Amino acid sequence: MNLIRIANSADVSRIVELLNMAYRGDTSRKGWTTEADLIAGDVRTDAQNVSTVMNMPGSVFLVYEGPSALLGCVNLQKHHTRMYLGMFAVDPETQGMGIGKELLKGADSHAREQGSLSIYMQVISVRQELIDWYKRNGYADTGERKPFPEDGLTGKHMRELEFSILEKIL
Repeated sequence: MNLIRIANSADVSRIVELLNMAYRGDTSRKGWTTEADLIAGDVRTDAQNVSTVMNMPGSVFLVYEGPSALLGCVNLQKHHTRMYLGMFAVDPETQGMGIGKELLKGADSHAREQGSLSIYMQVISVRQELIDWYKRNGYADTGERKPFPEDGLTGKHMRELEFSILEKIL
């Protein structure tokens, strides 16, 4: 049985493993969400970063638990009347099986329960296939762009990168 639930501190190491596996290094190339051609290295995040985000006021991680493994995660942060969605990942071996869509539905439900009017996110602007997927799932490009500076944790950028801001009205 698969289950979406709110993560707790016992899940931190599995969330870190999932995020790193989905976005960085050769393992990420098994899925379509890889950033391996844009950002060098094998690290997207670490336990300290995930713990810090998890413990911020108004922040939760939803996890998609498979029969024997954590298969997906998403972080949601309450920002006044909006919900920020980040650290969204699905195990590269199970991408395309509907797990991402289920997590987005869970995010929508959580945001509504918290009184949010919309959900917004940052996506690397050159990730057009990913942006298109979000658009098919109700998000729109706001036209806003933000710099994507290197932070010493998430890897060396192989080219200049910026974020596109997407938003879904609930």
